[in-house]
Amino acid sequence: MMNLNQIFTNQRTGNNPHTKASRTDFQRDFDRIIFSSAFRRLQNKTQVFPLPGSVFVHNRLTHSLEVSSVGRSLGSVIGEFIHDSFKNDLTEDSKNFYLHNLGNVIAAACLCHDVGNPAFGHSGEDAIASYFERNENDLKPKFNEKEWADLVNFEGNANAIRVLAQQQQGKDAGGIQLTFATLASIAKYPCEAIAKKKGIIHRKKFGFFQNEKDIFLEIAKETNMISENDDPYIFKRHPFVWLVEAADDICYNIIDMEDAHRLGIVSTVDCKNLFFELIKSETDDIDRVERKLNSIGNENEQVSYLRAKVINALINKSVELYKSNFNKILEGNLEKGLLDIYKSENRTLQDIESFSIEKIYNHKAVVEIENAGYNVMYELLDHFIPSILKSAGERKSYDNKALKLLPKQFFYEEGTDYQKVLGVIDFVSGMTDNFATDLYRKIKGIDIGMTM
Repeated sequence: MMNLNQIFTNQRTGNNPHTKASRTDFQRDFDRIIFSSAFRRLQNKTQVFPLPGSVFVHNRLTHSLEVSSVGRSLGSVIGEFIHDSFKNDLTEDSKNFYLHNLGNVIAAACLCHDVGNPAFGHSGEDAIASYFERNENDLKPKFNEKEWADLVNFEGNANAIRVLAQQQQGKDAGGIQLTFATLASIAKYPCEAIAKKKGIIHRKKFGFFQNEKDIFLEIAKETNMISENDDPYIFKRHPFVWLVEAADDICYNIIDMEDAHRLGIVSTVDCKNLFFELIKSETDDIDRVERKLNSIGNENEQVSYLRAKVINALINKSVELYKSNFNKILEGNLEKGLLDIYKSENRTLQDIESFSIEKIYNHKAVVEIENAGYNVMYELLDHFIPSILKSAGERKSYDNKALKLLPKQFFYEEGTDYQKVLGVIDFVSGMTDNFATDLYRKIKGIDIGMTM
């Protein structure tokens, strides 16, 4: 079982000396993320509904802010629980951390949990992975087995560790230099790509690229993550991950419904009924909720009120489940996410998920733009990767022209083929929906003309 005194640290990537400040180290993590360019770019990256026009729905940035708000609540309540329940086992530093800073760590981790996701949501991830699958004959011989596994299984979670922690060309070591505690909290799948395995919660996907393996091993060591295997590397989830995951699950399960309602994809009646049923299953005072609901005349506001009540109910349920499964979490033996545990015992949450899959995620307008986004991302990779993999002497004029569009911080000319390709992926995966679309139209000759 993990020692609660040894699963957090204020040590940062980049090995910078500790500096005194009015904020705690974990508050500084939150602020560094807020001011990072990777976080700002989330404002124009798809959550569910790409390029929705004039109707305001959630993008990755607003989603991340809301997840962070929920995560802070979860972290604060669980921090008090750990402090009060295990005070005899905790050092003074640990008591202070759990009472005052666990909420900050979870809030910071939630804030940056999606920074590795490319434009166009999951179709962007699929485009990157399938680019390598579809060009296997030409590309696979250039990489070793583990590098190839990274590329054909490209994953936003692993990319988040790279975006946050790796040193780009000409930039400072350690990325934006977050604490290991915050970075450990976003590692939902703490294993190498070659070790991923469906049906096992901590191996469903993978958590770091080969290029960042040493950084991840240092994070795992300093936060005392439980090692399951070392060739390939597999760790059990860090205890804080469950709170970040729960905050994310709470928000996207519920807020996607609210967005779909605003877009007219889901009717007011369906949305209200599903939310109301879930609240009814978790409150003793449903009459008061109903009176309040009936006093609101605007349909959007009615849905917003119910959404807030649902989120509150799910936060309370997540706290309850985290506490009741705490020993399993510390042992690394919990096999289901907190919301998945609840879903298995609550029919209404199952209904919301089924409804969302049918009516929202498979809606014609969503699927059309996902297809378009897939093609945009695929073609951008195809514009750069063949050229970057040629030696300088082999490159033709069109190769050199293509690479002039690659910013210097992503151009690893002296690196291995693997590092060169990761540089291109950094550039393409970091693009916003609009930037990727605009660049695609320009290099394909759809839009021709000078732009600055």
